[in-house]
Amino acid sequence: MTSAELTLSPSAAQRIHAIGKAEGRALMLRVAVEGGGCSGFQYQFDLVEDENPDDFRVERDGAAALVDEMSFVLLKGSEIDFVDELAGAEFRVRNPNARSSCGCGVSFSI
Repeated sequence: MTSAELTLSPSAAQRIHAIGKAEGRALMLRVAVEGGGCSGFQYQFDLVEDENPDDFRVERDGAAALVDEMSFVLLKGSEIDFVDELAGAEFRVRNPNARSSCGCGVSFSI
């Protein structure tokens, strides 16, 4: 697994930094894929201080995202992004492996 197989966008890195600064601690974004949602799989996002020994770590501009080994298989080639739109602000995964996704953008199928 290399960092080229999963990327963190500049806007996601900026948002991770901003949240950490607001909370006064260094945080990393944990991204996981779980079964469920309306399309079969769903993304789970959490902010954490510690990484697990088996985590895959992707960095940009000093910010880090963590992905467990099982989720990484479904996220290869993806970009973790942060979007701030009229409808709301959220982390998003641009996953080329997803055949379809639901309207909420959190659930997908392979």
